[in-house]
Amino acid sequence: MSLPRAVKIVEVGPRDGLQNEKAFVPTAVKIDLIDRLSEAGFANIESASFVSPKWVPQMADGAEVMAGIARRTGTLYSALTPNLRGFESALAARADEVVIFGAASEAFSQRNINCSIAESISRFEPVARAAQNNGLRLRGSISCALGCPYQGEVPVPAVVDVVQRMADLGCDEIDIADTIGVGTPKLTREVLSAVTKVFAREKLSGHFHDTYGQALANIYAALLEGIEIFHASVAGLGGCPYAKGATGNVATEDVLYLMNGLGIETGIDLDRVVAAGEFISSSIGRANVSRAGRALLAKRESQQESE
Repeated sequence: MSLPRAVKIVEVGPRDGLQNEKAFVPTAVKIDLIDRLSEAGFANIESASFVSPKWVPQMADGAEVMAGIARRTGTLYSALTPNLRGFESALAARADEVVIFGAASEAFSQRNINCSIAESISRFEPVARAAQNNGLRLRGSISCALGCPYQGEVPVPAVVDVVQRMADLGCDEIDIADTIGVGTPKLTREVLSAVTKVFAREKLSGHFHDTYGQALANIYAALLEGIEIFHASVAGLGGCPYAKGATGNVATEDVLYLMNGLGIETGIDLDRVVAAGEFISSSIGRANVSRAGRALLAKRESQQESE
């Protein structure tokens, strides 16, 4: 299969990337980050999470963030909604898309939300109905699709089963997430090849973590399977809670550099993303883990010094 001519990059830094930061990131900084990313041209930005502040205190200001951003025409602003109460908050905040999340691993589902996969999916039925009744896009995210910190390998049929369940809920898009970053290109292709038999290829997305340094290789493998949507986090924001000290989400700058090198259109201004990555890294006192971002910044500084 030939590579896609264009892909959509879903920027998840403001939500998935920041949610595990221990020190509270000021609301104004979150708004500034999202606005910078909007200006860079992203078609979709994961901006907030309407979960209980007791569980994710970093996301407690979701309504304020959504109210404060400068919305760009053509950009979808997504919010995580684990239940109907979260959905109602997202609706009030004018989210364009709501995201529900399950797991392909039974052990992960039991350990994290104290219920089976089937029970977790049934909990999303009222959220799915509400999204459809209110004309909001519904996205389903499947964690541990390429491996689990508790049970290890996750059978490919288990991933296919959850994709089918999410499809039955009416999801417009479904994310195949390598939550702990253990996936390799071979497994990536096997999983994606299998799930495309039950859900439209063009509506599937790859969400890869770089814990073992495989994220870009897995993205390339996904491209070979015809996948056209990928998630990434500016400056590599986010960690892997199951592997101490490990990086989490693949850095957006690195993904964009790859796509540019392959001649694949993204519609995103890499220079603006590099600047946004430097902004958020310095704002929260966190190292920028994007290799392409750091290299491009160093190159820019070198050019400025020589002028």
